[in-house]
Amino acid sequence: MKKVAFYTLGCKLNFSETSTIARGFEEKGYTKVPFSDSPDIFIINTCSVTENADKKCKKIVKEAQKINPEGYVAIIGCYAQLKPKEISEIKGVDAVLGAAEKFRLLELLDGFIKTPEARVLASEVKEAKAFNNAYSINDRTRTFLKVQDGCNYHCAFCTIPLARGKSRSDTIENIIKSANEIAATDVKEVVLTGVNIGDFGIVEGKREERFVDLVKAIDKVEGIDRIRISSIEPNLLTNEIIEYTSHSDRFVPHFHIPLQSGNNKILRAMRRRYLRELYEDRVNKIKHLMPDCCIGVDVIVGFPGETHEDFLETYNFLNELDISYLHVFTYSERANTTAAEMDDAIPLKERQKRSKMLRILSEKKRRQFYESQLGTTRTVLFEDDIVDGMMHGFTENYVRVAAKYDPLLINELKTVTLHSIKDNGTVAVEEAEMALAPH
Repeated sequence: MKKVAFYTLGCKLNFSETSTIARGFEEKGYTKVPFSDSPDIFIINTCSVTENADKKCKKIVKEAQKINPEGYVAIIGCYAQLKPKEISEIKGVDAVLGAAEKFRLLELLDGFIKTPEARVLASEVKEAKAFNNAYSINDRTRTFLKVQDGCNYHCAFCTIPLARGKSRSDTIENIIKSANEIAATDVKEVVLTGVNIGDFGIVEGKREERFVDLVKAIDKVEGIDRIRISSIEPNLLTNEIIEYTSHSDRFVPHFHIPLQSGNNKILRAMRRRYLRELYEDRVNKIKHLMPDCCIGVDVIVGFPGETHEDFLETYNFLNELDISYLHVFTYSERANTTAAEMDDAIPLKERQKRSKMLRILSEKKRRQFYESQLGTTRTVLFEDDIVDGMMHGFTENYVRVAAKYDPLLINELKTVTLHSIKDNGTVAVEEAEMALAPH
């Protein structure tokens, strides 16, 4: 049978979907191979959060052509939904599938026979109504379990609702079934993923369940050691969720909470559904119940109308907040978004300057958090990530740890004492300190 390779750009949700699509190919008799192993079919799952992500897609297509000029190249994902015609004109692309079509790829492209012109199979995003179950397996140490898709929020800068459609979810019953399947493997950690995960519970247009009910249900699944929540909106991260996870043995003390701006004027212009005061309240609540919790933050710099004073307010807000690291995004204009039509665009050099300042702040925050953890005893899940004879993994509260390579420790939970911060930013542990973590 034909060989097929996959390349995933973007978020954890994309990884869960790629893995599920790949299993469909294997069930049909295709052989999954690395991208470099001259496959007959290349499937590229795209992202379109930033302009750079679009350029990455084009680069991957070019690389696929070098590896096998006769290979069939199919593009799926957010970029494919947003700009199908543009992608179809990229040299080497054979098919483009939208949000409603990507899970029917095997059916729609039966045989993967090249045609003179690329096939475009991308209906309007409003047709993406169904929830397609997905989770990654055998790709990484942790599994990404998709529980929600799409978004009903319309933030001024974001194309995701245009790329993935309206908010929709799996049922708790189905998710627990998937979680039990995952628990039957040797996976130690599950990450709950979605576009707007806190909005979980909308089935066929109606709210049927709540995210906190899913949290409570999946916490009872035997055989999963760790459960991590991916990015969750601050207005949807309720006290009930924070309080429940603070007492859970499986949910880890780690939250990633988008902020985007620490200035209320900009938050309103962005159409965010909270103000900085609520965000600060969420952080304080978490830290009160979980002092060692790791808190990550998304922030956008250079949004239209963001003055130097507005930016400094964001910088100072983040500097004083008890957070652990930042994901910094330089604002870029996206077609068909409200922000792209706004006045007072910030010069690119100024956007880049602000990004650099926040990235430096992020390193400072991460180091402060790591220093606060030195001398503590933590549990590390070691991954197949070997560099210069050292293996790496993460503690439950997301401290990246380095230890001398031992193949027996890969995908194992080990109790360690955090010893010192290395030059590359990881935390070292002494080999003699490692002990098997209780299960």
